[in-house]
Amino acid sequence: MPTRPTPFRFAPLALAALLAGGCSVLEETRIDYKSAKPINTLEVPPDLTQLARESRYALPGSTVTASGYQAAAAARPTAGVTAPQQIGDVRIERAGNQRWLVVDRAPDVLWPALRDFWQENGFLLTIDQPQLGLMETDWAENRAKIPQDIIRATIGKLFDNLYSTGERDKFRTRVERGASGGSEIYISHRGMVEVYSNERKDNTVWQPRPADPELEAEFLRRLMVKLGVTQEQAKAVLAAGARPAVARVETLDGQPTVVIDENFDRAWRRVGLALDRSGFTVEDRNRSEGLYFVRYVPPDTQGSARNPGFFGRITGFFSRSEAAAAQPARYQIRVAGNAERTTVRILNASGQAEASATAQRIAQLLADDLK
Repeated sequence: MPTRPTPFRFAPLALAALLAGGCSVLEETRIDYKSAKPINTLEVPPDLTQLARESRYALPGSTVTASGYQAAAAARPTAGVTAPQQIGDVRIERAGNQRWLVVDRAPDVLWPALRDFWQENGFLLTIDQPQLGLMETDWAENRAKIPQDIIRATIGKLFDNLYSTGERDKFRTRVERGASGGSEIYISHRGMVEVYSNERKDNTVWQPRPADPELEAEFLRRLMVKLGVTQEQAKAVLAAGARPAVARVETLDGQPTVVIDENFDRAWRRVGLALDRSGFTVEDRNRSEGLYFVRYVPPDTQGSARNPGFFGRITGFFSRSEAAAAQPARYQIRVAGNAERTTVRILNASGQAEASATAQRIAQLLADDLK
């Protein structure tokens, strides 16, 4: 397996001129994303200009004040509680390493704020479908990971684009309407990393890297602030403890099955988030029948091509010949609940039970993420 060459790299034109300058790599915790395409934050599409001015899109609820928060906190029982779970009309749910927001506002009311949120954080949207409750960013680079060494400080912004981290991220936001009319908001991360493809280190490829729950948590915290929660309150809510792991893979009726020790409602939400994180494309879902309709490409065909540039093959991460041989397969993921126990089975496109090695791999992927 190739290893990642360096924490950051220079573009070829700058490499020769800058090799002589020594620098120290500084760890950065800031987030400063830059999309693949320039973003004009002042530009508003014509069809959205009037929508933002209509009163029906105004965010309901009053501003959360410090005195109001303290009064509410004093009224709640404190035994066994390490952090507040809800501020105003926003609360956070957490299970294992998964977190999501529950907001007492309708999805159509929240949608303009979600769109603004991602654009304000440096992203363009490649999917913006309120009717499906799905929003997805383009691939972007966290420029805060680039070390602020003396060379970069001297060159300044003129040659800023010559630096690269060798990593790209994208985020998917899924919004589901709650039973009470509010919204459940899920944010999932997908990442790619550039690595050397051979021992000579004269070529690189882009490969998937694991989803980062901490990045997801950071954007949930920022979204809470966007929705009216203060910075301090958002940090306190996000620090709430997690429930223990409740998912495992068992063989039932000869088929790999994910068993979750939770009721259907909670398991349905968590399976949807796990699918988003694990690189599946959710084409449709039917909650009443407990079905997700997905497309899946095995990971050994992703990012395997010689890739001179990330954005040259943004849609597939592999060559045309490899793409033809790695067509995504369609599956159905059936979620069925019984009291406090839910099972997740993998079916083929026709709805028949799958017991293949791919089904075993999918089941294990979901179980690992649900932990």
